[in-house]
Amino acid sequence: MNKIKIAVIGVGNCTSSLIQGVYYYKDKNPKDAIGLMHWDIGGYEPCDIEVVAAFDVDKRKVGKDVSEAIFSEPNCTKIFCKDIPKMGVNVVMGGVSDGVAQHMKEFPDDETFVVSKEKEVDIVDVLKKSGAEVALNYLPVGSEKAVRFYADCCLEANVGFINCVPVFIASDNEFAERFKQKNLPIIGDDIKAQIGATITHRTLAKLFVDRGIKLDRTYQLNTGGNTDFLNMIARERLKSKKTSKTEAVQSVLDEPLDPKNIHIGPSDYVPWQKDNKICFIRMEGRMFGDVPMNLELRLSVEDSPNSAGCVIDAIRCCKLALDRKIGGILTSISAYTMKHPPQQFADGKARDMVEEFLEGKRER
Repeated sequence: MNKIKIAVIGVGNCTSSLIQGVYYYKDKNPKDAIGLMHWDIGGYEPCDIEVVAAFDVDKRKVGKDVSEAIFSEPNCTKIFCKDIPKMGVNVVMGGVSDGVAQHMKEFPDDETFVVSKEKEVDIVDVLKKSGAEVALNYLPVGSEKAVRFYADCCLEANVGFINCVPVFIASDNEFAERFKQKNLPIIGDDIKAQIGATITHRTLAKLFVDRGIKLDRTYQLNTGGNTDFLNMIARERLKSKKTSKTEAVQSVLDEPLDPKNIHIGPSDYVPWQKDNKICFIRMEGRMFGDVPMNLELRLSVEDSPNSAGCVIDAIRCCKLALDRKIGGILTSISAYTMKHPPQQFADGKARDMVEEFLEGKRER
């Protein structure tokens, strides 16, 4: 099979986990490939993903080969595949815009972004010359202007777009229509983890519904020590993130909870946690006879590898759509891998829809 040529926008912990995974699974087979939801999608295996362009704004990454940049500060995710060969692709200076929050400047260099003084490249030109087919957006939460700018660049460069962050692009009717008109696939918005806070909370909420328990109130609080959590201590950057995570849970309930009775969102930045995310969920409800009950859960996961398997599936589905000349929103894989897809479906139904898409039984 041909390689799937991707561009990565933001060379942070998530990109590090993704690229490590591409090489980690290279010598594996379907039997011993733990952690992958799909080994083969349309004939493409994880090792068929090739990075041909990379954008970042941190001076410790710009100018370096991607293989080196993914291990540069402030990245702090677990290294599970350290022997990454030189790729011959250097990270180039992207646009800063609102991608770096003001408060990030107040923290030590090893915890935060240090903006390069290099001149911003012509994004469209780099995308075109690299031969990228799919762009993967990993910009910080709250980068509303920057994400829209890169989405515009992908449209101009004729590149498919996977939006892994909670800035609503696939969920925006105007953007969705523009990608459809250009016959370019788009997947979004806001990547789920394999077993993360949102998918776990969502599954438990559905369990309450299915077992006849009335959910009265719930919260989800998360702490972590990576740049994502540091970025999110600025509450003004969290509006779309809270919307994305809250709607993912509310969508499985028969009747949405009053906003006063549901709180879902990041809680605080704890530097020593690094890329480890700790999630606390509490659910209060009533069972038979209106007798009260409650459930409390603590989940601890390495944040960035937890979503990489979902992204590897999304990349290959996007490529499959390109091969089939399908443009616009890819409904099935968006519902399966994203917190805020244009259409929400129960997780089991979304998985069935993906299988139908892979088999060619549904267009998108």
